[in-house]
Amino acid sequence: MASERDADEYKDQCAKERRESYAFRNAEGRRHRLEVGERMAEENKVIHERFEHKMGGERDADLYKKQCAEERRVSYAFRNAEARQHHQEVEDRNANEQQKE
Repeated sequence: MASERDADEYKDQCAKERRESYAFRNAEGRRHRLEVGERMAEENKVIHERFEHKMGGERDADLYKKQCAEERRVSYAFRNAEARQHHQEVEDRNANEQQKE
């Protein structure tokens, strides 16, 4: 009968369209997941690079502070030695003046 055949063809067509729809949604979902994964990987890379730059900057700042502290220490030692030498020269001069008198 023609009506039964038409009904069967319609059911077959609907099943085919449903399968194609599932296949399309599956492919679209996969594509979307890949895009999201790539975007997240790029964001993580950017975050990591920012962290590396921040840590590098902090290391540079710490090194600079240590260098400044060392320069200050050397300067203090030099000034202390200069002051000691000057004080000794003044004492020697005073002692010489005392002996002359």
